Amino acid sequence: MKKPLGAVVLALALAGVGAAPAVAAPDTTGAVDTSTAVSTVWDTVTSASASLNQALAPQIQAVNFAGTVSLSNCSGSVIRFPGSEADDPALVMSNGHCLETGFPAAGEVVVDQASTRSFGLLNSSGTRVGTLRASKIAYATMTDTDVSIYQLTRTYASIKSTYGIDALTLNDTHPVAGTAITVVSGYWKRTYACNVDGFAYRLKEGEWTWKDSVRYTSACQTIGGTSGSPVIDNATGKVVAVNNTGNEDGARCTDNNPCEVDASGNVTVRQGINYAQETYQIPACFGLDNKLDLSKSGCTLPKP
Repeated sequence: MKKPLGAVVLALALAGVGAAPAVAAPDTTGAVDTSTAVSTVWDTVTSASASLNQALAPQIQAVNFAGTVSLSNCSGSVIRFPGSEADDPALVMSNGHCLETGFPAAGEVVVDQASTRSFGLLNSSGTRVGTLRASKIAYATMTDTDVSIYQLTRTYASIKSTYGIDALTLNDTHPVAGTAITVVSGYWKRTYACNVDGFAYRLKEGEWTWKDSVRYTSACQTIGGTSGSPVIDNATGKVVAVNNTGNEDGARCTDNNPCEVDASGNVTVRQGINYAQETYQIPACFGLDNKLDLSKSGCTLPKP
């Protein structure tokens, strides 16, 4: 997870930007308001056939801040599922460790808990254009994954009508190694571009263990405050994961220093490497009107 931003800001002042992530911190005024442009590099075309294939391929979309949100202590995004409709109550996704009530314990699952939490909605340039409010925490856990999903008091259609902003769609298939991705932080109004390096069979940090976590290539040096940021596939514009942690100090399986554990129990520590939790499995657990249904066929999220 990510350490308090107060500590991050001090670390950055002493050591410069590039610190590994830790639990994000209380919201502060004057947060950095910069963004990293995302550039796409096409492979060199060596034949007429390759040129034709490239011309016919879908164009890569520019990734921006539209639909992302800032929380009091983290980042997040307004999300929809492939089957969500315009009149459904909108949802915001962040990390389980970003809950206003504190970290859920290992094995704890929060369902349908009242909440009035507010979120700052950003437009494509990262400007805060409005405030959205939760009606409840629909689902949250730090077991197997690290996710929180809030239900809002407004529908997708209402948000679109007022702000002209669409929700980000969760991809419902497993992410692929090598995919070009962008981590978009609504808290810092900053982006981080890299690739999916691979997947950790188990990622263990302190008392928590997460399954099949996304490992970034080293270019994504996310920092405190980026917890809960959507991880977006550059080619499709869809969300494939939610950013949550990284190994800061090279320690083994401790808080702020997750380790990878393979199927045979072998432990690997990758100092300075950051991670996210997959989100493709979430849509299967929500039904009509974006209602949580953990008993649905295909739903694998932990249950209370």
